[in-house]
Amino acid sequence: MARDKDADRSVRGKQGHQLGPEAKDPTRAVVIVPVLTRQPRGDDESSRPRLSRSADARHDEAVGLASAIDLNPVHTAVVTVADPRPATLLGSGKVAEFADIVRERKAELVIVDHPLTPVQQRNLEKELNAKVLDRTGLILEIFGERARTKEGTLQVELAHLNYQKGRLVRSWTHLERQRGGAGFLGGPGETQIESDRRILQDKITKLKHELET
Repeated sequence: MARDKDADRSVRGKQGHQLGPEAKDPTRAVVIVPVLTRQPRGDDESSRPRLSRSADARHDEAVGLASAIDLNPVHTAVVTVADPRPATLLGSGKVAEFADIVRERKAELVIVDHPLTPVQQRNLEKELNAKVLDRTGLILEIFGERARTKEGTLQVELAHLNYQKGRLVRSWTHLERQRGGAGFLGGPGETQIESDRRILQDKITKLKHELET
């Protein structure tokens, strides 16, 4: 079940700050609501969408969440997933279909209203040629937009960093880092992913210290 939005209509277009000549157009997004008829093996029950909710209710909520941070849903769809794929969640045919939609609609972002593993997120971004956010990532973006106090901002940033740290799944390495030597961030043998994780961990530690003081 797909629902198209006219490309020239912004979900947030009624707000005055977007109507001026210098107003930035909202980010064009495709919203996908997967409805799984069978859960993957080893799936954590706590991370599953509530199956008792209707597909329409989940669709409307996902579009509302996207609209809350100035996204313009140019295409939305509820997709039945009978056989969740470990690599992409969706089947290859659906992935190809959404890749065409993303290109035709000139979307910059794809929202998947379901938890994605780091591998699934990375593979979907590659296949769709767009940034992909799952439900957790979208909610973190909303919290970030609405954080008002310094403590609230730090807490959201900390949550973002922990989320990003769990998504460092690149397997390639920098050869220069493997050689090591003077001037390299982590010394001999450090891969790029190890370097990235260490940098994120340093930021996490710093933020925790700021929150405690």
